[in-house]
Amino acid sequence: MFGGGGMNPRKMKQMMKQMGIDVEELDAERVVIETADGDLVFDGAQVTKMDAQGQETYQIVGSPKEVADAGAGGSAGGETPAVEGDDPDATADGADVVDAIPEEDVALVAERAGVPKSTAREALENADGDLATAIAELE
Repeated sequence: MFGGGGMNPRKMKQMMKQMGIDVEELDAERVVIETADGDLVFDGAQVTKMDAQGQETYQIVGSPKEVADAGAGGSAGGETPAVEGDDPDATADGADVVDAIPEEDVALVAERAGVPKSTAREALENADGDLATAIAELE
């Protein structure tokens, strides 16, 4: 984009600052990307966060290990998929509290607040499914 092959790194940083782009190195110990086919786990990867006009972008440099998915809904965090009829979170009238909160909402709160999915789900349950309240509670 900039053709920075011979550009001075300090000059490049100055230009990015003028354009409203902020770059920050994160001290990440582990990065996990969950996919439908399994997880990609990066141990000791270099992570760079770039904020350009409020839009955050993360760059991960490293070699991942592939971890096979343990079944539908399984994850590296040790969560187990729910089994119909065997749910400790079911209410007296048979309504399932866990299923009332979409997995996408749990993932969004976990990502935004930087917490495990189990913590995000608990915050969403406490906030009656309100995303903003759950994120604010965790931050």
